[in-house]
Amino acid sequence: MKFPSLNVQIFIAAIGGVFFGWLAHTGEHGVALYAANLVGTLFIDLLKMVMIPLVFCAIVTGIANLRQHRQIDVVWKTTLLFFATTTIIAVVIGLTASHLFKPGAGLHLEMFSHAMQQFESRQMSLPEFFTQFLHGIFMNPFKALAEGNILAIVAYAMCLGIALVMASERYPQWLALFEEGMGLSMQMIGWIMRLAPWGIAALLFKLVATQDVSLFASLTKFMLVVTGTTLFHGVIVLPVLLFLFTGKHPVWFLRQAREALVTAFATSSSNATMPVTMRCATQNMHVKPEIAGFVVPLGATMNMDGTALYEAAAALFVAQLAGIDLSLGQQLVVCLTTMIAAMGAPGIPSAGMVTMVMVLQSVGLPAEAIAILLPIDRLLDTVRTAVNVEGDMIGSLVVQHRIEKLAQ
Repeated sequence: MKFPSLNVQIFIAAIGGVFFGWLAHTGEHGVALYAANLVGTLFIDLLKMVMIPLVFCAIVTGIANLRQHRQIDVVWKTTLLFFATTTIIAVVIGLTASHLFKPGAGLHLEMFSHAMQQFESRQMSLPEFFTQFLHGIFMNPFKALAEGNILAIVAYAMCLGIALVMASERYPQWLALFEEGMGLSMQMIGWIMRLAPWGIAALLFKLVATQDVSLFASLTKFMLVVTGTTLFHGVIVLPVLLFLFTGKHPVWFLRQAREALVTAFATSSSNATMPVTMRCATQNMHVKPEIAGFVVPLGATMNMDGTALYEAAAALFVAQLAGIDLSLGQQLVVCLTTMIAAMGAPGIPSAGMVTMVMVLQSVGLPAEAIAILLPIDRLLDTVRTAVNVEGDMIGSLVVQHRIEKLAQ
């Protein structure tokens, strides 16, 4: 008996997880929820287990190999330019949609006072954020590896990769070791992906079965605006940019990227999805390992289109709730702060909540209003994480196309 492909299995599992989660939402589901939590947590933990060695080895070998081919300048410039462009577009879409549809109009903060009573926020100014951001980049590499601090790991791995190149041929055994480490990590990912249908079904079952719908009626318009604009960015904007820059058809991309997109949707974590993203980029889309090993891990920490769009829209939503009209200058501050906050947001579930306070405070909005968004954040996080991951894969394709074009 021939089993369906992994893509088909994941698709069926996702539908089944949502369906049975919806059935369990109104009934007793203690045992089922425990089992789903166990399976889903195991799947994420397995991905996280292989994520750190994969990212470290991929960055080191990627930098070293690109340097050897004298392509690092082109890769750096193309990667950062693409990430900055898509983030700016996402922020503009979020602000424009909030102006057009005004999801906060007619609502008042008082009606959400019960959601804000138990919320406490840590006040963090922009200078404090920069200080903490830089402090988190440059730290003990062993501590970073142990804590899974992706940003610090990326920074150290980049330095190590450059050091290997500058040392010329004195340490070939080290480069070979990291290349073997990346190969072994990719092999382990292949094993873990056999469990992907079960893990994704369990995660979606838990998400749907445990969602609190008490505030959904009041926040439906905001949810629709954010979800609609995020999907517009992911289904229209990013594929159009892919076609313009590389000539590759969006349908082809979606077929090759399905595993990573569904995993990102289910886990709501760019970091946990990174091994699958690397697998799709290198094996399905045939991106060179040195390019994918550089662009994808960097994108998982810096390229957060969905998060940037969400935070920009949420800032205007809170302003509308508070009855505050933000000036053009204040909206520009929101744009800048949102871009910075999105780059510093960790690739974990609900990462936007970590930096949302800073965005609100940048224009004097009440930080306590973030509590209004907490009941719906986990649900919205699924879509924006999938768009974040999509941007990373498209970025790797754009960079590779640029390299190939220059080589002609």
